[in-house]
Amino acid sequence: MLVNTRHRTDDPEIMDNFDLKGDVLIQTLDKIARINQLLGGNRLTIRGVEKMLEKERSSKLITIVDVGCGNGDMLRRLADLGIRNNWNLKLIGVDANAFTINYAAGLSEKYSNISYRCEDIFDESFNEVKYDIVLCTLTLHHFKNEEIFKLLALFNRNSRLGFVVNDLHRNVVAYRLFQMLCFVFRMNGMAKKDGLVSILRGFKKEELIAFSKKLSFKKYSVQWKWAFRYQWIVEK
Repeated sequence: MLVNTRHRTDDPEIMDNFDLKGDVLIQTLDKIARINQLLGGNRLTIRGVEKMLEKERSSKLITIVDVGCGNGDMLRRLADLGIRNNWNLKLIGVDANAFTINYAAGLSEKYSNISYRCEDIFDESFNEVKYDIVLCTLTLHHFKNEEIFKLLALFNRNSRLGFVVNDLHRNVVAYRLFQMLCFVFRMNGMAKKDGLVSILRGFKKEELIAFSKKLSFKKYSVQWKWAFRYQWIVEK
């Protein structure tokens, strides 16, 4: 089958259904987190956070919001890193799926500095949330371009230090490699379908740069990283 990566696809993902629940969703969330760990995806986000906190006092309370937090794996890793570095972190996970939020909260019970909010990030309630840093890991590709412009403008307006986007490179090789990973990790149908659609909803570097220019971001970097990811850091 020929794979066309010239333009972002508008095909939906199963996980875009906010009412989704059950064991298959749990398995998919955990598989995504596991692959992200193995392929070094978490490190891209964490390094972006470390870069933003270089000049901050370790005693200062830093609020970090993770948009589309999934099972909360990124927040738990940040909490552990904060302990090792004596950072004073307030970590908030946001997801529009109530089942996902409840699952993440259960996995994060031992972390007193992690909390979760079930809400649509386009709702007015989220528009009022202020934070130092906002994270968007494997979430931005779920939105259409006009929604992305609106969301990034919000991130830029409500963050004190900036935001870190970690998302997929839309690429034929990445698509074929993921098909191999599906076999190796014995992924369920949902994880396989959504993973392949996610790649086709991913980005080219020039597209991320175009977003930055159109939104007049003054200080930003877009870097390609293994495994077919882009680390996009926008600093205030």
